[in-house]
Amino acid sequence: MDMKAFFTLHRDLPREGPGTPEDVAWAAQHAGLASNARIADVGCGPGSDIAAWLAVLPQGHVTALDTTAHYIAAARAIWADDPRVTMLQADMARIHNKHDLIWSAGSAYFLGITKALKNWRKTLTSGGMVAFSEPCWLTLDPSDEARQNWQDYPAMSDAAGIATRIAAAGYEVIATRQLSDAAWEAYYTPLEARISMLRPTADAALTEVLDAAEAEIACWRSHRDEFGYLLSLARPK
Repeated sequence: MDMKAFFTLHRDLPREGPGTPEDVAWAAQHAGLASNARIADVGCGPGSDIAAWLAVLPQGHVTALDTTAHYIAAARAIWADDPRVTMLQADMARIHNKHDLIWSAGSAYFLGITKALKNWRKTLTSGGMVAFSEPCWLTLDPSDEARQNWQDYPAMSDAAGIATRIAAAGYEVIATRQLSDAAWEAYYTPLEARISMLRPTADAALTEVLDAAEAEIACWRSHRDEFGYLLSLARPK
């Protein structure tokens, strides 16, 4: 894939994956976080979940990090004057300081669940937890179309497989939640609008990226009962 074309499509989107503020509120509630809890939002993209975290933790602090410079720049433009937010262009494999919860919205798979949880353990406070969303099969027999859609992620499993990888990192599952259709539409609806805006002037490389994104959206709309995202809240044993 042409990465310049990829970021042309994804630049300035409100989200880089499925999610809603309700998912953040669910994680905060089930983790039993105090209103001044410290959160690390790893792989934060353009900072789409920062406002939701500050809404549920008004005295808290969010350290949001991503390796992509323009995502960090976009988030800083919004949050630079808020002392409750720290933005870092940094590798999520190397988190520093202590946090009451590490939030990973659709990004843990870049490291692998077990490796990510092991890496992050040392940065959790006593009783601290990790909440992460992960692609998940919802059926034992996905269609060929659904399998083709996820061919670049051969480690994808069902909920039991995710739990196994959590246990392999020395964590226990506290609670899980399947992301709603609204969470997917929060990502795909703005993406569709941007595809429509870019297509009339797209060159060959960008057209290829736009076609792939449209096919991904169509696959989810047709096969949403076969795959989704599972949000897991896990705690070190």
